[in-house]
Amino acid sequence: MRNYTELSVWQKSHLLTLNIYQLTKSFPASEFYGLVSQMRRSSSSIPTNIVEGCGRNSNADFKRFLVIASGSAAELDYQLLLSKDLSYMSLPDFETLNLQVVEIRKMLFSFITKLSPIPNT
Repeated sequence: MRNYTELSVWQKSHLLTLNIYQLTKSFPASEFYGLVSQMRRSSSSIPTNIVEGCGRNSNADFKRFLVIASGSAAELDYQLLLSKDLSYMSLPDFETLNLQVVEIRKMLFSFITKLSPIPNT
């Protein structure tokens, strides 16, 4: 069992989730059950899946949950773009959050790669 709070990818994704919750407070009320809900779910899914993977008994299970977290990060990447294009957020906010998502996606990819078995040659 791994301690997820010690993983920098979890720490960064938790901070991203907090930032998304703060940002979406200013979105139009008409988006509360739409884009706001989707962004909050996809952002919180990243650290949640890391945590669930840490609680599993094998690297294969952990890897599977990291892949799911990566998919959630990809969803959030698009939702940020959509929010910017709908003028729900400023360009600086978009750029800051987008950089966070890109960094987390790279970290997840690296982690997944390290957990993958080395192919026989």
